[in-house]
Amino acid sequence: MVEIESKPAPRLYVTAPLAAGAAIPLESGQAHYLRTVLRRSAGEPVLLFNGRDGEWLAELDALGKASGTAVVRQCRRPQVPEPDLWLLFAPVKGDRVDFVAEKATELGVLVLQPVLTRRSVVRRVNLDRLSARAAEAAEQCGRLTVPTVRPLMRLTDALDGWEAKRRLLVCAEAGEARPLTTVLGEERERGADRGPASSWAVLVGPEGGFAADELDWLIRPPFVTPVGLGPRLLRSETAALAALAIWQALFGDGGERPPVAVRDQI
Repeated sequence: MVEIESKPAPRLYVTAPLAAGAAIPLESGQAHYLRTVLRRSAGEPVLLFNGRDGEWLAELDALGKASGTAVVRQCRRPQVPEPDLWLLFAPVKGDRVDFVAEKATELGVLVLQPVLTRRSVVRRVNLDRLSARAAEAAEQCGRLTVPTVRPLMRLTDALDGWEAKRRLLVCAEAGEARPLTTVLGEERERGADRGPASSWAVLVGPEGGFAADELDWLIRPPFVTPVGLGPRLLRSETAALAALAIWQALFGDGGERPPVAVRDQI
């Protein structure tokens, strides 16, 4: 007889504190998703996380068309520190900006900072939409936090008052940029003596790249390192994800094993 494994518990991001016995109100969209899309009902398990208290197993207590409640039972995973990585990016057109937010979340970015550059074409960003995409991606990929999505601002303002301890990797298709793998490899070697910088950011420009004088200004600060991503000209969203994946593989948690799955039973 073949044993049929029970369906996995849905995973939801909430803002309320999580502790055993707490009754957590669900947003209308979450209640609708659980009840109408997933066909869940009271008494079934759900996983909750809030970016502070780890991941908890809970039981659906009430579930209506536009509201619901889950009662927290036990902690499945404690909160752990994540690599300190930001992404600064010039917004791209249409759904591609949603794609950036989603995939950057999956790649462990802590802060999403859209910026305006000289050649930026897209000059507006729907922060609520991007935040929702980031939260959905965090729910699906199993991470314990949701990236902070900051308001769109000029690149010059974003770098004004920048903390020098946070290294900024500028993806530049021109100038004296060295391969990102070479730059990070050298950092790893030096880390044996002095330890690598713990705070990093990646900056990706718009379609068409940075203006020449803009790039000259940008790479002057000592915390900035211009880097290249190979011989091919990449679209902005591709460059962002390539740079993040390389950084995670060499400096982040890209080499760690995922948490061991357990049965979701109350």
